[in-house]
Amino acid sequence: MAIIDTRDTVPIPQPKGYPLVGNISDVDTEHPTASLLNLTRKYGEIYSLTIFGKRSIFLNTVALLNEVCDEKRFTKSVDDGLAELRAGAHDGLFTAHTGEKNWTIAHRVLVPAFGPLNMKDMFDGMKDICSQLVLKWARMGPDYCVPVTDDFTRLTLDTIALCAMGFRFNSFYKDELHPFIHAMFAFLKIGADKPMRPKIMSPFYRAEEQKFEKSIKYMRSFSADLVKQRREHPTDAKDLMAAMINGKDPQTGESLPESSIIDNMITFLVAGHETTSGMLSLLWYYMLKSPEAYRKAQAEVDNVIGLRSIQYEDLNKLPYINAMLRETLRLQPTAPGFGVTPKAEGGEIIGGKYHVKQGESIFGILHAVHRDPAVYGADADEWKPERMLDEEFEKLPPGSWKPFGNGARGCIGRPFAWQEAQLVVATLLQYLNFHMDNPSYELQLKEALTIKPQDFNIRTSLREGWTATKIEQHLSGSIRGGQADQHTSENAAPTSDHAIPFTILYGSNSGTCEAFAQTLSQDATAHGFKASKVVTLDSYARQKDPPSEPIVIVTASYEGEPTDNAAQFHDWLANLPEDKKLTTSHAVFGAGHSDWKTTFHRVPTFIDDKLSAHVVLASASVVALTQQRAT
Repeated sequence: MAIIDTRDTVPIPQPKGYPLVGNISDVDTEHPTASLLNLTRKYGEIYSLTIFGKRSIFLNTVALLNEVCDEKRFTKSVDDGLAELRAGAHDGLFTAHTGEKNWTIAHRVLVPAFGPLNMKDMFDGMKDICSQLVLKWARMGPDYCVPVTDDFTRLTLDTIALCAMGFRFNSFYKDELHPFIHAMFAFLKIGADKPMRPKIMSPFYRAEEQKFEKSIKYMRSFSADLVKQRREHPTDAKDLMAAMINGKDPQTGESLPESSIIDNMITFLVAGHETTSGMLSLLWYYMLKSPEAYRKAQAEVDNVIGLRSIQYEDLNKLPYINAMLRETLRLQPTAPGFGVTPKAEGGEIIGGKYHVKQGESIFGILHAVHRDPAVYGADADEWKPERMLDEEFEKLPPGSWKPFGNGARGCIGRPFAWQEAQLVVATLLQYLNFHMDNPSYELQLKEALTIKPQDFNIRTSLREGWTATKIEQHLSGSIRGGQADQHTSENAAPTSDHAIPFTILYGSNSGTCEAFAQTLSQDATAHGFKASKVVTLDSYARQKDPPSEPIVIVTASYEGEPTDNAAQFHDWLANLPEDKKLTTSHAVFGAGHSDWKTTFHRVPTFIDDKLSAHVVLASASVVALTQQRAT
């Protein structure tokens, strides 16, 4: 056991509590985030609360949060309200303790399902559901008071169900929200409230306990039925459901047990729509409070998309909408925080002076961290999308924007949520105008582990030149159109017998590097090359006689380590005898995850350095020809 020297530590500030219950009166269970922000204003960068004998620590600055995001020292804490949710989701991706067997299998199986190739395939389904929302608002007309959070909840639930599971809730064809939503809300709200009352009081909350159990039973039964339907009526869809049912752990070959599939079904249906609907609702509030930002966003849509139907390729051309989404999640992260705990038995010293014991939960309060004036300045409480435009966003220090959590335990559905939000914002702004139902409305939050605006309504009107009928015809047309594909085909050179062959190798967990490798292969012919193979790095390592033709390597670092399908190659390269010579010329393209900036290019750099040390370069004439063709 490591010995921690606590002689120079200082006590963590804490409000005075009461016997037995501790600081329970310092947190309003209806508005916990507001309570924690009030304590931040009083105590500053750090404070602790003790409730029923259990101490938790709360961090409020970028510097402290970034320190505890070090995954070598700290791991996710599944405690308090999150621990209560294990009653319904067990060891699903969100509620599992790091390292639990089913979590490790699910994580390796499901991360690729959110890769860019699959995200592109899901675009049509996302647009299908978005079209239903647009048409509802277009047909209702300007006299209809739009219940923003309800309709965005319908949208995001239907989207995750269709794109990830092939199931249609058809929420826009019903007045009432689906029973799953009511069960989910009760599950989240009661789960958040339970840690705030002593177990001895449980007999007085019997009705709530029964409602909690009934909600869990419904959600699990509903999810089990969806799995059963897919098993009985299999499809060729490559969605999350297919990955969970058919996928195997690339390291162990194991499949997910049925109970774990249901756990993750609940996790995706809840987490996959609840936070995204909150983000969209909050964005609409801030946008309508900022007419200049609203004008810029609509102008961006007009310039990029114009009068045609939105295409997948348009999503990468909307920097201002991206900035609005980032700034909304900065001010109002819909998952208000996340918890970690020290790995070391003796705990950890944080901030150079605060001792935290192992087992104590450390919560990053994102509403405070994201407003840290040391990073965001004196106007940190103001909504300013310009501060989140790509160039400015890339300059932010580590730990200053964490709405999707951290590292390996971060939200694996982030690409799904972001693509959906981009599509929805752009599509709605293309066809409709918006204004607040009550212009004097000021933001009030409704909390149940996640946050949404409370009692926020808007009104809509058709933009000039559009009718509901024209919008319906427009949306039902070709989703992707032909422009992007036509551009590619017009500029691609036909494959020639004189094209230079080369091999593309990739290492990819999420599918990003694989997608880039495939794109590189498709574009090669336009530059006088021909990709003879596009395979994983491990496939290359298993060959007794590696190809002598040039290789292009596209790979990433995952928490500083090689990806699952590059580990054997990494090991092979690390153990090459010093006198071993290779005749393969190479180029390495490195990728990484912004949550691991310190190890971003560790693996690509290692590969490049090791290959360079062993490769005997090709003849000057071949190198010159390659350079000429590449140019």
